[in-house]
Amino acid sequence: MLSVLASVPTFALEGVDAREVTVEVDARRGLPAFTVVGLPDTAVREARERVRSALLNSELEFPLQRLTVNLAPAWVRKAGASFDLAIAVGVLAASGQVPAEALQGIAVSGELSLGGALRPVRGALPIALGCRAAGLRRLVVSPEIASEAALVDELDVCAVPSLARLVDLLHGRWLPDPPAARPPSPAAASIEVPDLADVRGQADARRALEIAAAGGHSLLMIGPPGAGKTMLARRLPGILPPPTIDEALDITRVRSVTGNGDGGLASERPFRAPHHTISAPGLVGGGARPRPGEVTLAHRGVLFLDELAEFARPALEALRQPLEHGSVDIVRGQVGLRFPARVLLAAAANPCPCGIGGERCECGVLTRERYRARLSGPLIDRIDLVCQLAPLPALALASDSAAGERSAAVRARVVAARERQATRLAASSATCNAELSTGATRLLVPLTAKASQPLAAALDAGVLTGRGHDRVLRVARTIADLAGRQRVERGDVAEALGYRAVAPGRTAAA
Repeated sequence: MLSVLASVPTFALEGVDAREVTVEVDARRGLPAFTVVGLPDTAVREARERVRSALLNSELEFPLQRLTVNLAPAWVRKAGASFDLAIAVGVLAASGQVPAEALQGIAVSGELSLGGALRPVRGALPIALGCRAAGLRRLVVSPEIASEAALVDELDVCAVPSLARLVDLLHGRWLPDPPAARPPSPAAASIEVPDLADVRGQADARRALEIAAAGGHSLLMIGPPGAGKTMLARRLPGILPPPTIDEALDITRVRSVTGNGDGGLASERPFRAPHHTISAPGLVGGGARPRPGEVTLAHRGVLFLDELAEFARPALEALRQPLEHGSVDIVRGQVGLRFPARVLLAAAANPCPCGIGGERCECGVLTRERYRARLSGPLIDRIDLVCQLAPLPALALASDSAAGERSAAVRARVVAARERQATRLAASSATCNAELSTGATRLLVPLTAKASQPLAAALDAGVLTGRGHDRVLRVARTIADLAGRQRVERGDVAEALGYRAVAPGRTAAA
């Protein structure tokens, strides 16, 4: 026989998803050579040396033949060391050291050390999801990430510590123990979530925070320094409902791809608070090799932007698409990637550069206008709730009677409102009111003649756009859900309109 061809399935990460890649190995007579083709990057090409050393140090034979490795599809760029194991298994199969029939229905993914040990790679959960979608029944990974891959049902995950053990598995001489579920991280479990009772006064902002949590609505708080904007935002995770199973898988998938996971299923929603010096690619994702940005790392959680007006204009404008569609589309080298970005945006800003605002403002008119112009109208129009915070009097700060409800009580109402939404939205892809499409909004938020009058007046006055009209309806629907009402009333619409604004320092359209 002049040549032997073997193929092994593996996966390449694209965004937060996995694409199936077939590693084809052709071994034929000729001068010894080892060539890797199929758009490999430097790390993939270096796999030749790792595979050769891993085989020899595992007391396996490295064939002195002409080896050609193709990573199909050839037009997809391959990056990283996760193809090491598939290449090594393909070489073993092509040289007859493992039975080809034992590779049926099996995918492998992992980096090899020079000694033959199997090292973990990023993206275990997306790889496992891709494996199941491709109809493969078994996935071989390192023990460190096996518990994460095992979160996917209907998939046999094998935790294999080394290349030699994998050969024993394929020959039927060894069976791995099933991967154990990873317990919650003690460090994560010990973190105490700040309580809303710590915030004094600011009843209007607390109400806006509750509405935002109940419906997944974006929120902007405007007020002087020390009014409680940051305190309120950092207590938002404490009143959000726990993630559903599908949401937890989404959160875990993002963490897995970025290397921030602990191997277990996410139990809490993420909270991200990037500094205002962050770049546009850092906020929404991108780069020469596109990576998820902060808006994706906060997927299904909270993205808090403190000092909103201090962020670079390109970074803020890049948020338009994620806020509207819940995803970020990035094109590099004529290849498109989509990163999920379903976030609850919470932002805080001062009314002016000096921060005082009002009659005591020390800024000139031109300075205030320049400051307000940092936030464009189209961006503000995509924010559902805008509330003004006033400085607290000394009596409110010193008195315990000014403390509001605890987070547990507010969270109970939020969870009840989310349950009503889940029942109503069961037939759609939306998980909360903020995710409703235009058509679904008009269908699920019917208004009486009296309730529609304030909306019509705001539209006629030019203080409300078509996008703003729909966002007011969604907020009104959430207010009704918090009250346990089936229908949206005039008071719900009026309250929702009260939280609309066009720029920092200006009052909402009423």
